Amino acid sequence: MEIPKTMKAIVKAKGEYGGLELQEKPVPQISKNDVLVKLRKTGICGTDVHIYKWDSWAEKTIKPPLTIGHEFVGEIVALGDNVTGFTIGQLVSGEGHVVCGKCRWCITGSQHLCRQTVGIGVNDDGVFAQYAAIPATNIWPCPAGIPENVLAVQDPLGNAVHTALSFNLLGEDVLITGSGPIGLMAVPIAKMAGARNIVITGRRDEPLALAMELGATRTVNVMKENISDVMAELGMTEGFDVGLEMSGAASAFADMVDNMANGGKIAILGIFAEEIKIDWNKVIFRCLHLKGIYGREMYDTWYKMTALLQTGLAEKVDRLVTHEFHYTDFEKGFAAMMKGEAVKVVLNWD
Repeated sequence: MEIPKTMKAIVKAKGEYGGLELQEKPVPQISKNDVLVKLRKTGICGTDVHIYKWDSWAEKTIKPPLTIGHEFVGEIVALGDNVTGFTIGQLVSGEGHVVCGKCRWCITGSQHLCRQTVGIGVNDDGVFAQYAAIPATNIWPCPAGIPENVLAVQDPLGNAVHTALSFNLLGEDVLITGSGPIGLMAVPIAKMAGARNIVITGRRDEPLALAMELGATRTVNVMKENISDVMAELGMTEGFDVGLEMSGAASAFADMVDNMANGGKIAILGIFAEEIKIDWNKVIFRCLHLKGIYGREMYDTWYKMTALLQTGLAEKVDRLVTHEFHYTDFEKGFAAMMKGEAVKVVLNWD
């Protein structure tokens, strides 16, 4: 395959609301430890929406001009001199966090704890482009028979897998706060992991209805009803054994703490927009376990995610990709996300 010298890329060109431009850029040169990927499909993440809106986090983090995007599936078109184990034409996705490989955590197999992590499409050029240079250590082979729309959103799916499998769910009652894409992804994962009751909260009826189709036992629209009433309806007397916080909302986290069983375990993925207050006496006297979640465990999460996709999860996740646009229509994709019309949006680069 002949590789062109230039390509199209979606670039955050200006530090302002919007500020995205479709630009002509050089195809990146790969180092001896990289692979060159020709992108097929990429997913728009909530992080990309933050960059689009140019909120306080984006203003402090992003340095324009930057090619954004970190959710992808594509085929390998070139290999660095040191790269082995991959082939030209192979369909791949990859981990969006590039780690140092030298610190205590990296050399002991806990790369997700590396303090020198660089985010693809956040701290360095990303995958919203026709080609991307990716470190071979970040590349993950795609299993056969899985829809490309699903393969393109493995990054956020990995967040859901990491969060949901942080604690043993077999026979447990699980509360998920937040019915966004990752909260919805967590529902079938918890079901496959053997949870007894799976209750998910949110503020909009449409995603909550989808959660029921994905395997939730009960949904709670917090604008209309209370978690405690739903627990009584389900015959739960002790509270929830495991909580998966996906919302980033202070009120949702407070509700979760209030409704946990003694000794309950909470995995926290949602990022809070403001400082929140925690009633630490409740945490102490109820002997609660709190665990912060960032990204995916490399590469245990990817292995488990692949196994889940091959055993029924792919069909569920495919339903969450509600919109697909050609990359030249990326503005429509962002609009669908920000208006709440879409669960997951995929951009097609063919």
